[in-house]
Amino acid sequence: MKKIVIATRNQGKLEEIKQILKNYELLSLKDINCEIEVEEDQETFEGNAKKKAKEIAQKTNMPCIADDSGLCIKAFDGWPGVNTARFLGEKATDIQKNDIILEKMKNVKREERKATVKCVVAYYEKGEFTIGKGEVEGRIAEEPRGKTGFGFDPIFELENGKTYAEISKEEKNTISHRKMALENLEKQLTNK
Repeated sequence: MKKIVIATRNQGKLEEIKQILKNYELLSLKDINCEIEVEEDQETFEGNAKKKAKEIAQKTNMPCIADDSGLCIKAFDGWPGVNTARFLGEKATDIQKNDIILEKMKNVKREERKATVKCVVAYYEKGEFTIGKGEVEGRIAEEPRGKTGFGFDPIFELENGKTYAEISKEEKNTISHRKMALENLEKQLTNK
């Protein structure tokens, strides 16, 4: 089974990826004792994913999958977008970030709360990139709901009226933006 390092220390994200990419041995940065911190300073999700995948693959001498994803709110021209993880600084908690988003949207009508979650995954091996993309349309909920997931899951409401955090991890892994991106990537890797 091919070993691939996943550019994350986030256990939730790693478990999500493992449930989707079952034909590979996936290792986290922690698993291989890699302390590298790649600065996400690119202007696009794809730019950040590619930068992380390449730097970590070169440092570890292993193929690497990196992703960048975020919440894009239509009423705010796609904000926080590529800065979803960092718009309040590196130390801010998911709850703090979600609270700021909800506060900013408190006077926005339900029909204008449209949002998209986007994910780009980059696979880097031997000087070549393979890119997978996925996105899910929804809206920003009026308040956080649900107990599962991480990040903006409690405030991202799907078309069915439930937030990502109100559905099971298994259900999320059948419909998520990351699943779409990883499946898109896996198809391309299988054809190589």
